[in-house]
Amino acid sequence: MEILGISLALLVLFVGFGLLIGILFGFFGMGGSFLVTPALLVMGYPTRVAVGSGLAFVFGTSVIATLKHRDLGQVDYKLGLLMIAGTTLGIEVGKEIVLHLEELGMAGNIISVTYVVLLGGIGLFVTYEALKGGGGGGIDHDVDEDADIDADDIPDIAKTIQSYRIPPMISLRGGVSVSLWMILAVAFATGLLSGLLGVGGGFIRMPALFYLIGVPVPIAVGTDLFEIVFSGGLGSFLYALDGGVNLSIVIPLLAGSALGARVGSAATSIVDEEDIKVYFGVMLLGGAVAVAVRQIGNTYGMEVLNLVSLVLIVGSALLVSGAVIYSSVTALREEASSASTVAD
Repeated sequence: MEILGISLALLVLFVGFGLLIGILFGFFGMGGSFLVTPALLVMGYPTRVAVGSGLAFVFGTSVIATLKHRDLGQVDYKLGLLMIAGTTLGIEVGKEIVLHLEELGMAGNIISVTYVVLLGGIGLFVTYEALKGGGGGGIDHDVDEDADIDADDIPDIAKTIQSYRIPPMISLRGGVSVSLWMILAVAFATGLLSGLLGVGGGFIRMPALFYLIGVPVPIAVGTDLFEIVFSGGLGSFLYALDGGVNLSIVIPLLAGSALGARVGSAATSIVDEEDIKVYFGVMLLGGAVAVAVRQIGNTYGMEVLNLVSLVLIVGSALLVSGAVIYSSVTALREEASSASTVAD
């Protein structure tokens, strides 16, 4: 039996995969192309179709997740537009660096090593900072644009960046005030890395918005998703013009992610902020190991390691998404128990 030109088994697989990625995408503001593209490549789809369909899926999922974050008051449109401006320039510069490295015949190895080091480094840093910081309170369901953030909740690096009062100063959600030039500098740096590594950059931008700009984690996730709507939309449109978007792949993936993205987005208002950072760090560490394994396989011609790499990526995604759902259910039970105690 075939639906949308693919077998029923493949259809169920894509819907389930979309659900899994949607949870991660809504919760972290990243995870789409990071998972979809390598999976499609291992399944035998041409590179153009894998990348194009992955971008189309990212675009659709980011729209769904952004709308949910908007409902929760977790999108700073002003910051998002400024970040888009800075990252666009950074991506262009990063692309030029890649072209130069290709001429020298050094692009593949340098980019792969940089990707592993960056992914693993950010993962270790975020996990360490979250574990060092301890628990803390839960995340408010609604973020008041005029409410000030407790100074203790702002990372030291962000405090330093905020201390450079170079006009014009930009007021952001949560009472954060940052120089326009500092925001553009951070945006350019994240865009440069995105252009150099050939990724959407969600795993770079989300921690950058929190650790460098100083906005709360839920707003960092929501604003990052808002940016991805634009980058994913443009990328998928360009690939679609060249026939690189396969709707028989994208539609079932989006069907699953429609629910997953809203579940993941809602979870950011329930799960403790420190837990979000721990899960994010673990996700990146799993990705770093998977990319390293794939690079070793490509270097030594060991095709089996590509499959091992995919298993590691999907395995870490399953582990983290399961932890997200478990933490959400636990938090809701605690809230219900507290409410029942108060009522008694």
